[in-house]
Amino acid sequence: MKLLLERTGVEPDSSDSDGRTPLSYAAEGGVQAVVKLFLENNYVDPDSLDSNGRTPLSFAAGSEWEQDGIVKRLLEHEGVDPDLADYDGRTPLSFAAREGARSVVKLILEWEDVNPDSADADGRTPLSFAARGGHIGVVKLLLRQRDIDPDSQDDDGRTPLSYAMEEGAQNVVKLLQEGEAGSPNSCDSNGQKPLSCRHLLGTRSCSKTTPGKQEY
Repeated sequence: MKLLLERTGVEPDSSDSDGRTPLSYAAEGGVQAVVKLFLENNYVDPDSLDSNGRTPLSFAAGSEWEQDGIVKRLLEHEGVDPDLADYDGRTPLSFAAREGARSVVKLILEWEDVNPDSADADGRTPLSFAARGGHIGVVKLLLRQRDIDPDSQDDDGRTPLSYAMEEGAQNVVKLLQEGEAGSPNSCDSNGQKPLSCRHLLGTRSCSKTTPGKQEY
């Protein structure tokens, strides 16, 4: 690879039809030696965007394998924005939280420029993604952050608690409830409560609270 990069006419930062560069693929695939070579090349943009606005860091953070070594190398490289969102508003932290990559989430949270509660275009936060996936370790890390709103609602009115309950992630549900995160009586935009989701309690949905009446 090093000899190839040194050849005349080779464009180390060329992109494919999806706008992805070789660095992007190497970062996602966990090829540390190759990532190192690309980052040492002055012609390579370490924060290049693909057609969806995703960066090499975003792909490394959202890889199905925990790429903490590569994520650390990218975070420490000059020119890499640790909190750069793609065109859907999702940051590297969001992708790492969705995958349940605890070590990667921990690394990213150590950078002061990172917003731990960033919302994407649908209003989903890293905590929301982690809660839905049942990633208890990631949820614990996020809840320790000062700027986290554990009861944040997305564009559908869904909270992290409602997602955790929908997926049956009881350990996450317990953790969120112990921290008083997420009201069990809050309705989403479809009028459903976390405690009366159709998948949990048949076909019932919640209605707006009427004074003097008790809801079930």
